[in-house]
Amino acid sequence: MRVDLFDFDLPNDRIALRPASPRDAARMLVLDGAGTADAIVRDLPGLLQPGDCLIFNDTRVIPAQLEGRRGDARIGATLHKREGPRSWIAFVRNAKRVRIGDRIEFGEGVAAIAEARHADGSILLHFEGDEPVELLLGRAGRMPLPPYIAAKRPTDARDADDYQTMFANEPGAVAAPTAALHFTPALMAALEARGIGHATLTLHVGAGTFLPVKAEDTGDHAMHAEWGRIDAATADRLNTARAGGGRLIAVGTTSLRLIESAAGEDGIIRPFEGDTAIFITPGYRFRGIDGLMTNFHLPKSTLFMLVSALMGLDRMQAAYAHAIAQEYRFYSYGDASLLLP
Repeated sequence: MRVDLFDFDLPNDRIALRPASPRDAARMLVLDGAGTADAIVRDLPGLLQPGDCLIFNDTRVIPAQLEGRRGDARIGATLHKREGPRSWIAFVRNAKRVRIGDRIEFGEGVAAIAEARHADGSILLHFEGDEPVELLLGRAGRMPLPPYIAAKRPTDARDADDYQTMFANEPGAVAAPTAALHFTPALMAALEARGIGHATLTLHVGAGTFLPVKAEDTGDHAMHAEWGRIDAATADRLNTARAGGGRLIAVGTTSLRLIESAAGEDGIIRPFEGDTAIFITPGYRFRGIDGLMTNFHLPKSTLFMLVSALMGLDRMQAAYAHAIAQEYRFYSYGDASLLLP
């Protein structure tokens, strides 16, 4: 499909720079068989049915943005995907000034060697020393806010909490699974009281999630791989919920992509551990999920393509037009949508 079919105009002032407070006070646009309705996130228990199961991503965002120098050249690095105990693939600013074998100093006693350059322009960095890389990042790194927020304000102390979900447990993401930012202990208690279950999986979101689609046709776009895991107990729990008549509702496109990577043609979800580069566009047949809660996504992004695959492109274009007209807040710190095909 032509990528420009997924374009739309978003006023600049619709981009949220801070999350709603409290988190479950965010607005939520609901699309289901009955039509389109405006709600708020804390209405969610009444919009789902007993027996339904929400699926959360328990990845934890690490301080994956680094600023450093190679000689006189200023170098910025955003880590994308771990390749070994001390090695990370990174997207590098001013990468033309970095040669293979160069040493980049990031301050606070943190340095890395450029070991390889990939076809997409990313560079494999090997961090020096014996300390775990997580400790090094804790000293020299900062939270990797999305570029559309970072361009408008600097990262600050609030983001260390604001950009983590209440489920964050497994360090390794360089972007938050933002749909789950809306959840609070009070909302989870209300969902449990309604008989709505939940499960967690892990997908370490990479910096590739923010890269624009440069191809003119979706068939020519290559997704970046991300590492994920669904253990056997979680797979069994999800299959049991569905067999009992409950719907599996992914909270966030990251949860959805991993579930779809693990589901067979028979709709059974199997344990999964490894990389996934699944790219979902209109025409895809969903196997593992029955609905999605997600934020509002960028024009011509792979994520807007995904929601269009779930609900139909025309309907999502109309829904986004409604959201813009009603002044919903967009992107990572913005409002939510509940998509029930």
